[in-house]
Amino acid sequence: MTGLSIFSAKFCNHNDIVRNLAESNEVSLITDDHVVRKASELSGIPESKIKRAFSSKTSVFNTFTHEKECSIAYLRMAVSLMIGDNDFIISGYTGLLIPRRIQHILRVCLVSSIEDRIKNGAEHLTLSSEDIQQAIEREDTNISEWTNLLFYQTDPWNPELYDMVLPMASTEPDKASAIIQENLLKDALRPTAESKSAVSDFQLASKVEVELARKGHNVAVVSEQGRIELSIHQQVLMLSRLEDELISIVKSIQGVDSISVQVNPEPRRPAVYRRFNFDMPSKLLLVDDEREFIQTLSERLQMRDMGSVVAYDGKSALELVHNDEPEVMIIDLKMPGIDGMQVLEEVKKIRPQIEVIVLTGHGSEQDRLDCMEMGAFDYMQKPVDINQLSSLLKKAHEKINSAKQSSPLKGN
Repeated sequence: MTGLSIFSAKFCNHNDIVRNLAESNEVSLITDDHVVRKASELSGIPESKIKRAFSSKTSVFNTFTHEKECSIAYLRMAVSLMIGDNDFIISGYTGLLIPRRIQHILRVCLVSSIEDRIKNGAEHLTLSSEDIQQAIEREDTNISEWTNLLFYQTDPWNPELYDMVLPMASTEPDKASAIIQENLLKDALRPTAESKSAVSDFQLASKVEVELARKGHNVAVVSEQGRIELSIHQQVLMLSRLEDELISIVKSIQGVDSISVQVNPEPRRPAVYRRFNFDMPSKLLLVDDEREFIQTLSERLQMRDMGSVVAYDGKSALELVHNDEPEVMIIDLKMPGIDGMQVLEEVKKIRPQIEVIVLTGHGSEQDRLDCMEMGAFDYMQKPVDINQLSSLLKKAHEKINSAKQSSPLKGN
């Protein structure tokens, strides 16, 4: 046996089958946790952040930061290095990162009806059927988003994604293991010079993808014997400049012989291509009940390559802080309900690393002193000069980056 990838719906006896096959074939088992750990080592990104790539929930800031896409690039590199020349079983989400051109890998999917999976889950967990069903639905949503990200395919059980789909409602784990084992011995899965070369191509493509991601680009990469094809699935402004930039990054990578760039806009990705600029703040949360003002401010900041999202009240802002990771906040002092002072106090209590700029048209000198004492980065009066505010945001961003660099938990 050379390679086996097993992807499974929740509660389909996946662990029993993987364990049976790993023991009977005496091969290394690669799980998602193993790949995440390797990706974290390669990138310096905490494992907890990389694991978010498997979740259907995407950060509200991801449009500007591409953090999920960057994590996937490092996961792909980790997989390419871990499959190497050894026999293996790779289990979970990350097996779907392996290109189809590597033909000596059997790709198996385990599926069953929700009713059967609820019954199976109830046999292993002391949870109600309702709780088990909710867990299944959450996992199915994550899986659907994962295959959509990789293949533009929202049906994760589509037989076209696999070599074999096993219906587990009518198949016992031992029987499923035997069927898989039988297919692993077929001549079609014997490694060939072409399929081994495809592994090397996968490793080079993942290396190129990571290097581009490190420079702020999100580009699909295909490699074939040193020939690199870069594909952009969004509309592009100033294509020649982008081509020159991409080629200048990739051409210095060892093993690259030639580079081509193609633009193939994907209908489900209507936005214009945007390179992420690590030197600019792109996780800004703007909070103000004056909707027209804050929307205009957001647009003006985005024109300066600063990504921001908007909340119109203190309660919504705090929910975003709890559920996501803004780095800099601009808050109005006077708002109905939870006012800016209360937001500042709560933010500094739960996420003290967030830099908060208070922007108000109604504050007093005492308000300014109180805000600064509570940990505000700065306090400004409306109307604000956009250039002055942009400069202040860059300083806050630099302070945050400096703290990250000096922290032993770099990347948090």
